[in-house]
Amino acid sequence: MRILAAILAISALGSVQVAAQAPRTADGHPDLNGYWKGTRDTKPVGNIAKDQPGLKLPLTPAGEAAWKHNTTATVDPEAICILGGIPRHNASGLPFMVMQTPQYVAFLYFYSYYRLIPTDGRKHEEDPDPSFFGDEVGHWDGDAFVIDSVGFKDTQVWADENGSPHSDALHVVERWTRPDAKHIHVDTTIEDPKFYTKAFTYSRSWEAGEPSQRLGEYSCAENSVDREHLGFGPGPIRPDGTRGYVDPAPLPPPPPPPVPIKKQP
Repeated sequence: MRILAAILAISALGSVQVAAQAPRTADGHPDLNGYWKGTRDTKPVGNIAKDQPGLKLPLTPAGEAAWKHNTTATVDPEAICILGGIPRHNASGLPFMVMQTPQYVAFLYFYSYYRLIPTDGRKHEEDPDPSFFGDEVGHWDGDAFVIDSVGFKDTQVWADENGSPHSDALHVVERWTRPDAKHIHVDTTIEDPKFYTKAFTYSRSWEAGEPSQRLGEYSCAENSVDREHLGFGPGPIRPDGTRGYVDPAPLPPPPPPPVPIKKQP
């Protein structure tokens, strides 16, 4: 009986291991399709300095000036319905979807916009029009889907939710992998010689949502009544790299419950 129980336990463990493996498409590549949502392991969310010592980006003097400008004289571009672009979306806490075909890999974002990466072996355009996601080309390197992006805009852009800057010299290389059935992972290398003294990497993972989950419609510009009241910059940035006040003022006590109205006799 003990031998049979041991055999069943080993068999069950093997089934779990097989089930946990990342699925593959018909052409043999890891299947990146699905609805992906952030995990609590990403700290701080929204900050491309997450993996840097002391949460400090290697800014050049021009980068320091650009960061100061973003945080004191500009409104968050996404707050006025401007695309966040890359690398900001790799740091975002919002969910996204991937739709993968042999010719293209599409990323669909919460704000009802998308990026479309060709995988047909094409090169970058010689003189691409500047854009928020850049001129993107993709290829497979073993089990990693690699996206190489150049040709970015340098105005009305934040590289993350903290107002970190990037210039038109930005070059981003993303390596997307699916380590198991429940997770997708990216290593994002950010290079911008105008604003950063060296290249650096931002890494994180997302977990799979339910098979039935999908992104809903989102209209950023509809009923945009608060635009004129938006303040400059992302707001205070705490020592742990998140946004918010270190010692927020205590909330006022809740109002007393309403007194029921007595019925007149």
